[in-house]
Amino acid sequence: MAAPGLLPGMGRLFEMPAALGRLSRAYSKSQAFTEVLQLPKRQLTKLVFPLQELERYLLPDSKPDLHLNTFDPSLEDIARAESFFTASARNRIEYLSSAVRLDHAPDLPRPEVCFIGRSNVGKSSLIKALFSLAPEVEVRVSKNPGHTKKMNFFKVGKFFTLVDMPGYGYRAPEDFVDMVETYLKERKNLMRTFLLVDSVVGIQKADDIAIEMCEEFALPYVMVLTKIDKSSKGHLLKQVLQIQKFVDTKTQGCFPQLFPVSAVTHSGIHLLRCFIADITGNLKTN
Repeated sequence: MAAPGLLPGMGRLFEMPAALGRLSRAYSKSQAFTEVLQLPKRQLTKLVFPLQELERYLLPDSKPDLHLNTFDPSLEDIARAESFFTASARNRIEYLSSAVRLDHAPDLPRPEVCFIGRSNVGKSSLIKALFSLAPEVEVRVSKNPGHTKKMNFFKVGKFFTLVDMPGYGYRAPEDFVDMVETYLKERKNLMRTFLLVDSVVGIQKADDIAIEMCEEFALPYVMVLTKIDKSSKGHLLKQVLQIQKFVDTKTQGCFPQLFPVSAVTHSGIHLLRCFIADITGNLKTN
């Protein structure tokens, strides 16, 4: 029997092998957005607007609000945002430095965003996907969870700084709470915290520490659902609905719209880049 709110027949999707984002390899890796625009409409939606694609499977008369119109840029906006993530002689994208304490962090005037998540949530893989238009940038991705032990700062041209925070949970640094709490409370130019949640397992008890920090310090944050290529469409939709309900009823500072992404197929990566460009004040969406 299908879960409440799902179209008849969706139950079968819970038993299918991971299917979401099974686009042609020609489309799955980052490429010029002009090429993405040539895709058939359905494939383009899967790649650029994965949440919109999932909404198709909800019953029209019982659709929960996925807040799709909260951030709803045009394809032109998304294409413009790609330029901020494309390395060139005039737009240097590079690793700057690492720090274990805020007073060791680079003092930068530009807007800043940080990425935080449980160990093995796919944080470094996601950041590597975001920087795929700047292949010279070295983002270390390890098969062993918890390898990020410091705050790693990346400069994105003259536009903003992106910070890869240590993972929490398994093999987290002993001083994780002090390091991250101080950064979140005192970093004046922090524009948004991106809280990564594994879409396969949903919000875990370990995630409470990051959610509570963001809520306690009244920080604006966003939930990014990683690894959407690992689940069947039915399982993913079930997780999205559960996490959306949590955001709507249990949080105050979380952005209402979720951002599902895959570092493997790059589904959702273009939209996430556009959102980052927008909230750092570099892109005024139409």
